[in-house]
Amino acid sequence: MKSGKVYLVGAGPGDPGLITVKAAGLLKEADCVIYDFLANARLLEYTSPGSVHIYVGKKGSSKTMPQDEINALIIKKAKAGKTVVRLKGGDPFIFGRGGEEAEEVIKAGLTFEVVPGVTSAIAAPAYAGIPLTHRDLASSVTFITGQEDPLRERSNIAWDRLTVGKGTLVFLMGWKNLPFIMTKLRENGWDASTPVALVRWGTLTKQECVAGRLDNILKLAGERGIRPPVVTVVGDVVSLRDRLNWFETKPLFGRRIVVTRALEQAGAFTTLLEADGAEPVTFPTIKTVKPPSWAPLDAAIKRLSTYDWAIFTSVNGVKYFFERLRHLGYDLRELKGVKLCAIGPRTEEAIASLGLNVELTPKEYRAEAIISALGKRAIKGRRFLLARAMQAREILPDEIKRLGGRCEVCPAYRTVRPSKEAASLKDELRKGAIDAVTFTSSSTVTNFAKNFRKAELLELMTGVKVACIGPITADTARAFGLNVDIMPKDYTVQALAEALGGYYGKDRAKGECAG
Repeated sequence: MKSGKVYLVGAGPGDPGLITVKAAGLLKEADCVIYDFLANARLLEYTSPGSVHIYVGKKGSSKTMPQDEINALIIKKAKAGKTVVRLKGGDPFIFGRGGEEAEEVIKAGLTFEVVPGVTSAIAAPAYAGIPLTHRDLASSVTFITGQEDPLRERSNIAWDRLTVGKGTLVFLMGWKNLPFIMTKLRENGWDASTPVALVRWGTLTKQECVAGRLDNILKLAGERGIRPPVVTVVGDVVSLRDRLNWFETKPLFGRRIVVTRALEQAGAFTTLLEADGAEPVTFPTIKTVKPPSWAPLDAAIKRLSTYDWAIFTSVNGVKYFFERLRHLGYDLRELKGVKLCAIGPRTEEAIASLGLNVELTPKEYRAEAIISALGKRAIKGRRFLLARAMQAREILPDEIKRLGGRCEVCPAYRTVRPSKEAASLKDELRKGAIDAVTFTSSSTVTNFAKNFRKAELLELMTGVKVACIGPITADTARAFGLNVDIMPKDYTVQALAEALGGYYGKDRAKGECAG
């Protein structure tokens, strides 16, 4: 059997957006991913179906698997012909024991490659607004392990040399030994007033930073309840944090916001929320699947030329309609002479991406606005094709018929409720760990509510803000007894994200930001 290959890959400091392009490509190719506590589990979304994911822990002193067993596991999988990605937090060769793992791979007669990652030693301070070097304050930086045993007879750290040049010091994994580190620095010439910062969970939206001095940082850390993982920065550059703190001042920083969109559509929305500093909690309440029968849509596609208008009320409707068009062996030429209507800008973009012109998009993104925009004259005597979800409001086809038009409703897809376990979300709600729940359609509200008993829903949602994309969705939320706190003027996910930022940004403007 041909042996596989081992890739020692840096997962970066925590923010999944800081993964390298090469690392993301290798994750997609991997047969087996062996990952640590500090490697963001969201990076596993890059992997292909069928790849095996093995968590080996390594959280401080409590290790799920000892290092020698991890080495043996890597070698076993590679010898079985697998492409193995050893995904390590930060950079594998900076206090990550990647060198030891590489040596074991060589001993086993296997080949390996190293893919460097963004180390938390530089990323955590950067996200805390602390440049490690600065023309006026520091011309050098030193990375130091914080896990050295303070009881050993001889230290590998030249504490007396760290005062030379008085550059910036960065200690990794040093929380347990922080009192010892502060003492050794004081004993070796560092002034008690030297600025110090502790950055916990650097680059993530749960980041915390405590800034002080050598003589009071332990007291401040205790008052704030700081716990590992922590990066410790020592030096005058820490004084720049107040001016350069860009990350923790984002409007949604630290807010945990539930996204109930279908998993395949959640990505764009979660990206918008993350850009404003939020931590999205994905809880897909709907999943789009094909309708029970394609017969009505197929029949409509075969006589497309007989319609005056084709109306699309969602991106999903566009997706499934044109997939079916191609499946039947037709192309876009079948739509010649048919005017296209989109309910909103996202749906319009989906149609335009196919190279088609959209004749009408109403200013208000709801079915009633389509009727108003078309006008009575454009409806009477006209034939309309409405490709939509199997279950939807009947206002649009009913109004077209009432005004003298003919409307054929063809199910292009249906929505179902995923079987995802709701227990973990309920637990988060009980703990008060959720700030807001977002709904982008009435079906997301209904399917979300079905996970709870009515009294349970109202109890667990107490104090949790409800954000709805538009009035129809908001009406559905109110029907379940929920208070709607946030709704944008434009009924798009981008506007919804902006409305959330505006709502919570008011608190930050009052000086209530974390950190």
